[in-house]
Amino acid sequence: MISWLHPGDAFPPVTQALQEPNGLLAAGGDLSPQRLIEAYRRGIFPWFNPVEPILWWSPDPRMVLFPAELKVSRSLRKTLNKHDCEVRVDTAFKEVMRNCAAPRDGQPGTWISEEMVAAYGSLHAMGLAHSVETWRGGEMVGGLYGIALGKMFYGESMFSRATDASKIAFVHLVRQLERWGFGMIDCQMKTAHLASLGAREIPRKLFVLRLALLIELPLESGRWQFDDDLVS
Repeated sequence: MISWLHPGDAFPPVTQALQEPNGLLAAGGDLSPQRLIEAYRRGIFPWFNPVEPILWWSPDPRMVLFPAELKVSRSLRKTLNKHDCEVRVDTAFKEVMRNCAAPRDGQPGTWISEEMVAAYGSLHAMGLAHSVETWRGGEMVGGLYGIALGKMFYGESMFSRATDASKIAFVHLVRQLERWGFGMIDCQMKTAHLASLGAREIPRKLFVLRLALLIELPLESGRWQFDDDLVS
């Protein structure tokens, strides 16, 4: 059984999350900024179909990327060296989310509802949620968004309308986060796409311990701006 969250209820310990489905911890609650911030501070994230109640997850193991372990393949490096794309930060946050929500091949729907766009838009207005966008010829062709608390970044979703467009945004993000002293990027669940970029699984217990230290470090809040040499 999982916990049902009523207004004001605290999250249960992540150790109570189910093994099957992996990481399901609680249902209910809301998507207020306060609830979302508390969830991320504890290593919990929302993921649910719009017709379902809000579901909260903390899987074990956890897919993460340590910035120093970023892998850039030879083909991706060639793409980056072309410099035919412009990388922008925090210029089209909700547009990035809606692009991430667009239907994809082999998927029946999306979990990024307008309710989610509004909720994370509030975090963006608070300087806690950020987007990284890849532009080509005045058109946004890829991007990603996520949450930053302290020196911890939580990746939420990415999209691509051109080859490697989301990877371009991701590589720029990781390189900048490393410069800023961020210690870990949460990738949530294992995918081959993220593994190809250097992400790996670690036990949830270790994830939570590292997380507790990183979120207490000074926060890079407000609208972000990447170093010129990274986006030029």
